[in-house]
Amino acid sequence: MRPLRPFNFNTSAELFPAAIRKKKRAGFTYRRFGTAAEAVQFAMEQLPTDSLNGAYLQVEEARFDQNGIRSLYESDAFPLPRRPKPAPAAETDADAA
Repeated sequence: MRPLRPFNFNTSAELFPAAIRKKKRAGFTYRRFGTAAEAVQFAMEQLPTDSLNGAYLQVEEARFDQNGIRSLYESDAFPLPRRPKPAPAAETDADAA
């Protein structure tokens, strides 16, 4: 397996919706971003799951599907703050009573 080359999160990027839609409704359409980091953050934090499924990110000549976008977002090199993960529901004293 060859090592991945470094990814430049400062490169402009384009985010495309899935080619086939089952529901006709206003929603996610093509969008261009000034940086790939902004595009990845938007895809992971703002797109509904059904819109992310089948969408792809184009950065220069590289194309990333849903899994690729998620890998970029979870990368140690991702430069933007990530949305905090929801804390597991803890049982409170009121719930126990």
